[in-house]
Formats: sequence, C-alpha cells, structure tokens
Amino acid sequence: MIQSNRLTKEQYTVNFSDIHPPFETADAALVEANRCLFCYDAPCTKSCPTGIDVPKFIKQIATENIKGSAHTIFSSNIMGAGCSKVCPVEKLCEGSCVFNLMEEEPIPIAKLQRYSTEKAMEKNWQLFRRNEPTGKKVAVVGAGPAGLSCAHVLSRAGVDVTIYEKEAKGGGLMTYGIAAYKVTPQFCEDEVNYILGIGGIEVRYNQELGKDISLTQLKKDYDAVYLAMGVGIARKLDIPGEKLEGVVDAIQFIYDIRSNGFSSVPVGDKVAVIGMGMTAIDAATQAKRLGASEVTLVYRRTEAEKPCTDVELDIAKLDGCEIIWLAAPLKVKGSNGKVKQLVCSKMKLGEPDASGRRSPVDTGETFAMEVDMVIKAAGQVPYEKLVKKYKLDNKNGKLVLKDKATTNIKGVFAGGDAVNGGKEVVDAVQAGKDGAKAILEFLKLC
Repeated sequence: MIQSNRLTKEQYTVNFSDIHPPFETADAALVEANRCLFCYDAPCTKSCPTGIDVPKFIKQIATENIKGSAHTIFSSNIMGAGCSKVCPVEKLCEGSCVFNLMEEEPIPIAKLQRYSTEKAMEKNWQLFRRNEPTGKKVAVVGAGPAGLSCAHVLSRAGVDVTIYEKEAKGGGLMTYGIAAYKVTPQFCEDEVNYILGIGGIEVRYNQELGKDISLTQLKKDYDAVYLAMGVGIARKLDIPGEKLEGVVDAIQFIYDIRSNGFSSVPVGDKVAVIGMGMTAIDAATQAKRLGASEVTLVYRRTEAEKPCTDVELDIAKLDGCEIIWLAAPLKVKGSNGKVKQLVCSKMKLGEPDASGRRSPVDTGETFAMEVDMVIKAAGQVPYEKLVKKYKLDNKNGKLVLKDKATTNIKGVFAGGDAVNGGKEVVDAVQAGKDGAKAILEFLKLC
C-alpha cells in the first residue's frame, strides 16, 4: 500500500544522514594528505573531466594552506564542493590513483576536496575577483552545473550574466535529482549562493524557455546566449498500465523528496524500479529508506552491462534492494486503478548495439511480481520539440554542436546534458567552461 510518513522523524534522520561523512578533525585530513605521492603527470588529474590539479591541492592541504587548496580546486571546478559528494570517483580520480596498483587504498581525493571546499564555503572565502565590466551581456538558460559554471567564468571576465531558470531554486539536478543522503537541499542552496557571490550574475527563477521566455527575444536582448537547460522529460516505458496510480517517474519521485521532505512522499510497500543507472539506484535506495519493505531493481541486461558503478550498486545491496537481471517490463496490471502487479519478459543478450553493449532479446517467457508501486528510471529524453521549434541542429533532441560549444545559430552556444543527453555533474561543469571560452572568443574578449 502506498502511503507517506511511514517512519518516525528519528528514523528519517538516520536513513538520510550523510553517506560519505567528512573528516572529523583537521589532523585526519593531514594524515591522508601526507600519504599522497604527488605524482608527476598525475593520472588522477588526467581522469578528472575538469582537470583539477589534484596533487597540488592535496600538497596545499598537507602544508595547511587550505585557502590555496580551495582556490586550486575552484579554478578548475567552481562546483568542486558538490562534486566531492556526488562524483563517481571510483571510476575517475580515485580509480586512477597509483595506490590501486599497489593493492593499497587510494588517496581519498573526494574527501580531501570536500575538506577544502566546504571550509571555503563556510567562511565565504571569495577567491576570485571580477575584471572591469566589459559592457557585454550574456543570457544563460538553466542554473544547473553547466549554466552556473559558464556564468561564473563569464562574470570573472567582466561580462554581465542573467540566468533564466525554470525552477524556484538553482543547482539543477544537484538540487532536485540526486539522493538526499549525498547532498542536502541546504548544501545545494549554499553552493549556488557561494558561486553567485562573485557578483555580476542575476538569476531569474520560474522562467522557462519556450514558455516564459523565447530564444528569439534573448538573442535580441543579449550579446550571446548559452543553452544549459539539461534534459528533463522522463522516458516512457510504452507498456499497458503505465498510467495506473502507483506508477511514477524516478526524477519526479526524487524531486518530491528533495522539495517536500521525507515524511510527505508516498512510497509503496513492495516497489519495483525499472533501470540500473545512477537515478535508478538513487530511487531504489531512497524508496527503501522511506520505509518500503521490499524494493527490486529490474534491468534488461546483465550486471556486466550495467550503467551504474559497482559502488552505487553496493549501496543498493546494502540497503536490502533485490535485483533481477535480464528482465524487461511488459505490462503493469492493476485493480481499481491502482498498481497490483508488474509483468516482465525474460531476456537474453544478442549482438552488440550502438553503445557497444550486447542488445537484450526477448525470450518469449514471462514472470510476474506482486508490487504496489513502479518507479520508472529508464532515462530521460531531451526537449526535442523545444530545440526543433527554434531550428537548432539536433539529433533526436540532443543539440549538435559545431565544436565544443557552438550551435548552428550565430551567437547561441550550448553545453551539458542538453548536448550529451545526461552525464555526470563534473562533465556539465566542464561544458560550462567550454561554453564560456567560446563566448568570450565570440565577443572578442580573449
């Protein structure tokens, strides 16, 4: 039965406490910082999409230069604080640490990064200054990681930036789409405010492209436009019963948790989650932590093809989530308009598809699961109608660029999930930097 407020306030506090707690003392951070070998041509830096000089910022921690360490991080990644909490570091910087080759624990790079950046945010160290105003104005659509990153670089260069954001708060998926035990809404708000602290950036909330504002008008009013609206339309399962009460979208489910609080979000007793990406894991673990007695992840391929990391999957397993591999939803059955059963097709793997993974093939066999809630986490699709409306080059809604940031329309640039279809926060931050660089070149400011 789907219901809200299943647990006590104390249980919610425990279930949604910080999954990766910070160092308890400065000495603990110093001990780990001094383990670093400060590699020349460091593989950890190479594996960071934003190119953070990891050995340098760790060396600065080791010499107790915390402000310098934070500056090193923020110079490459202005959302370095948030990324220290949500980055899949096991496949990026920490996964590249040379200690892995020595069968030793890698340097806890994310934890050290969090140590410096949170100190900077707590003390409101504004580590960058704006150049003299250039008289140029740029509009940024979307106050997520790509938009904020682009805006910050432009502001530092003396450009006046106006961000148009469709939600009531900034941060994008950091604020609305990531598990609450990774980052709290308050942290996200603090991070956005810290980024905006440089000045020269105005954010206009509740302003949606195609509804409240138009690209045509933005082009007239500004010297350049950067599109960072991300993706936000949930992919449909296109199966019978999808509209039954109890079938929900994972992003909306997580959004409600982030916006409305734990006790107010209804969750089923027996929950099936369709998908195996990061969003699916976040939805499954949070359903369990909201009080569901059984949560089962259903994925059409095998574990070898899963898009989430081993670390994320382990979180789900430790939370008691079950997993059914090689299964795809066929239909949802209900009673009185409510979900009662999920029928799945048994799959097998065929030939590789465009992603390089072997394609799931229906065997013709089926099985049924008794459930009272189905969470769809089969991915999101781009704003195809929107980009076509403005005649932007695209492929199935994903913007197609001439280079790293330039669209087919003069003066209009883009980046982040609207282009790549959905990657990590750190990739979006780098896309924002690329966009700012292209805009500055377009405006002849560099």
